[in-house]
Amino acid sequence: MKRILNVARIHNTSWATTFVWPMAVLAIAFVITFGTFLVIPTTDSEYNFTGSVFSIYGFAMAFYITAITQCFPYALGLSVTRREFLTATALVGVCQSIAFGTIIYVLSVIEAATDGFGLKLRMFGIARYATDNPLVQWAALVTVMLLLGGFGAFIGVVYRRFRTNGLFTLGLGALVVFGGGSVLVTWQNWWPDVGDFFTDTPRILLLVVIPLTITAILSAASWFGLLKATA
Repeated sequence: MKRILNVARIHNTSWATTFVWPMAVLAIAFVITFGTFLVIPTTDSEYNFTGSVFSIYGFAMAFYITAITQCFPYALGLSVTRREFLTATALVGVCQSIAFGTIIYVLSVIEAATDGFGLKLRMFGIARYATDNPLVQWAALVTVMLLLGGFGAFIGVVYRRFRTNGLFTLGLGALVVFGGGSVLVTWQNWWPDVGDFFTDTPRILLLVVIPLTITAILSAASWFGLLKATA
């Protein structure tokens, strides 16, 4: 375990990159959002929704893309095995997701208690749209962070294993699957069924279990892909 913790420090050599910068991005996004709604006329809406909180989730994906594409060759140069690097990266991902998810949840509680910081803002409490259960809200915030980190790591592994052609193939495949799926759903008039799935599925299953399952699949794919990747 000590060996894994030592390898995990590769990702934490700079606290600015691991923690300070994402918090700074989130803080700036909040200031811009707060300033915007401070100067515009008051609306009749129950909430003033803003997606600024997704800035930190975008950082999570970018962080794990670079963790695989840049830190992996460096780690191999230090005689770190692929298994050790993957385990350490997963440990960092879990800890970072819990930390950021908890911070966002605490901010969402403050946001709710202050009526959206006095401006009816709904920036941090995005999980409140889906559930009133505090535990599920917190778990959803953490799980989505894990999911995006899993996507980032998988993209990084695709690049390390297949280089640029792999990224183009992955992007084209996603376009075909999601684009073709949209055409099929529209053609068969399945959109009401899709809506029913999101509204009728138990919240913990939709917000926690399914994202965790997808994360596990991505992690497994990343594991086997990186075992065969070259530095």
